[in-house]
Amino acid sequence: MLRALAQAGGTVDDCADAVLWALSDDELLASVDAAHVVAQRLAAIQLALVRELDTRGLAVEQGATSTAVWLRDRLRLTSRSARQMVQLAATIDAAPATVRDALLDGTITLEQGRVVAETIAALPAEVGPEVADKATELLITWADRFDPAILCRLGERVLGHVAPDLADQAELAALQRAVERAEARRHVTLSEPRDGQVRLSGNLDSETASLLREAMDPLCAPAGEHDDRSPGQRRADALGDICRLALRTGTLPDNGGDQPQIVVTMSLDALLNGVGAGTLETGARLTAGAVRRLACDAAVLPAVLAGNSQILDVGRQRRLFTGPLRRALVLGDGDCAFPGCDRPSRWCDGHHVRHWADGGATALDNAVLLCGQHHRLIHHGDWNVRIAPDSQPEFLPPGWLDPLRTPRRNLFHRRC
Repeated sequence: MLRALAQAGGTVDDCADAVLWALSDDELLASVDAAHVVAQRLAAIQLALVRELDTRGLAVEQGATSTAVWLRDRLRLTSRSARQMVQLAATIDAAPATVRDALLDGTITLEQGRVVAETIAALPAEVGPEVADKATELLITWADRFDPAILCRLGERVLGHVAPDLADQAELAALQRAVERAEARRHVTLSEPRDGQVRLSGNLDSETASLLREAMDPLCAPAGEHDDRSPGQRRADALGDICRLALRTGTLPDNGGDQPQIVVTMSLDALLNGVGAGTLETGARLTAGAVRRLACDAAVLPAVLAGNSQILDVGRQRRLFTGPLRRALVLGDGDCAFPGCDRPSRWCDGHHVRHWADGGATALDNAVLLCGQHHRLIHHGDWNVRIAPDSQPEFLPPGWLDPLRTPRRNLFHRRC
């Protein structure tokens, strides 16, 4: 495999050295087609490798929480791209062999392969393997003429072509599965803050979406005839109003041992002078005006830090990292500090670098934030953690993974 990939890399080098302006129009068009086919075939091979990696559990063996997290860290992908790669690899692997063959010989693209694989997987069990094979062959034939979106719509009616007697019954079953699939795939994602903005994305099932619309609609109306906000801006403001109303009720459950609250970090000078920027627990920066607005609308806990040398220490009187100490730990580590982990602070526990039972203090200079999986790994695995001279946690991998045991840090969280 490695020798073949090296040869493929050499061929890519030859292509990169080609003089593109010297190609005729026909050669240029043919080269675009050929490059696309080769890229899709190589991507299919990569998916097969990812599936084998996931099946063996190699990523978890090396301390990652999942194959997707391991791929994101190793291949420097976005979290979304890594998750999609693992999911697509599993989808293609579960499809009939003809789908994988079509991908490897360049007959269909990855997106078309995903549509075909998902369509066949959604067929009711009673159609049998023979009908499923006919449907697969028909969809692969259609892929030569239709893009993935149209192919998906055709896939919804493929039984009408290969098994008309089962089509009506299958349609009712498909509707039920669509409801179940929408519920299973529901999610909401908030991206990392960038340029003062956070991207909100996700999918909701129909019931939850109707609840959200009912809650937002009364707050989306224009505020008078001079309201120049766009409909999208009014919906964004309405979502913020809903959150403020929920926080004011005082009935939300605890979050990481504390009641939900906004924590803003500012320098002592900025706090005393009333100017400068503040920092939220997520790492997002706020203007002084935004901090003042938050102070008017919600209970804001100012976390005042004089510098890195200032340590919040409650000594041996307490064993658990709770209250102000936990908030300070979250401000320092951000989220799970284990290398490559992206699990948020609300899923994490405070871990004593020197164990409590061994006389370790409940203090920031003896603390690291770890999610449940990595907390267990540090206690029962071969990894070790220590606090570096710059007060940041670093992790020493086991000798079987890295004979030199080179210290590693979590570079995923901005503040680490």
